[in-house]
Amino acid sequence: MAGIQKGQSGYLRIRKIKYLIGAVVEFGIVIVLLILGYRQTGTRLNPYTLIAVIGCLPASKMLVEYITMAPHKGISPEKHKELEKKAPLPPKAYDLLITSREKVMPVDVVIICGHSVCGYTREERVDEAECAGYLKEMLAKNGYDKMTVKIFRDYRVFLSRAEGMNNIAAVENKERKTEENMKKVILTLSM
Repeated sequence: MAGIQKGQSGYLRIRKIKYLIGAVVEFGIVIVLLILGYRQTGTRLNPYTLIAVIGCLPASKMLVEYITMAPHKGISPEKHKELEKKAPLPPKAYDLLITSREKVMPVDVVIICGHSVCGYTREERVDEAECAGYLKEMLAKNGYDKMTVKIFRDYRVFLSRAEGMNNIAAVENKERKTEENMKKVILTLSM
């Protein structure tokens, strides 16, 4: 479980499990402290209650994180394997929940090559143009100007674009440090 990092396939599933277990354990500790304090003192006004109330803060944070992530799924293993087979060269980031001030925008995968970033989302409620514009704006704020960013809802169109980006990467045959840095910027925008 601990081996999957942000940007890898399966990340959302692992994080949801971590947050759910963390929230259950932390709220369990809060309940135990409340019961223990009441049994020992016969009143709810005791030091254990204070500790339990303070313990609700991290437990609530874990629960909110879980609730935020719960409705979203990462890329399917079949699509992940297909993409890795057909476009192995350019850097990719999987299972993203891009967060702006107003929205959470789930993106299954983004692929980066040169001055192009393209992504795939299966979520109907994600406005592709808005998500692409937000990513382009954030990349520009981090020094990556003149970027082309496109988010697709049609997987076949995205896969075709990814294969084209892989062909460009194969011809260029260069170090991918800039693309990896852009990937890091995109990962900082994701939960």
